[in-house]
Amino acid sequence: MNIQNLLKQAQKMQKEVGRVESEINDKVYEHSMGGGAIKVEMKGDLTFQNIWVDEALLEKDNKEDLEAMLLSCINETIQQAQNEKDSLMKNITGGVKLPGGF
Repeated sequence: MNIQNLLKQAQKMQKEVGRVESEINDKVYEHSMGGGAIKVEMKGDLTFQNIWVDEALLEKDNKEDLEAMLLSCINETIQQAQNEKDSLMKNITGGVKLPGGF
């Protein structure tokens, strides 16, 4: 196998990974729970843009429910972004795990 061709393929793959990572980092992921009582918006770089909470959930009696729903909604949003990133990277790399930095 020709080393030059391998290097060219690796560089092409690295560019594609960088492009996809940039797109994912800019994409906004949303998740809601409780029929829209809680909604989370997060960018692919894991920075949260917005969190909405229905006023009905702000009563003292609902504190534990609100905390649990927020935590679950946030975790689901993160998982959604991670699953998409993993899927896109698998398509680029053919499932081959690349060393850090790729």
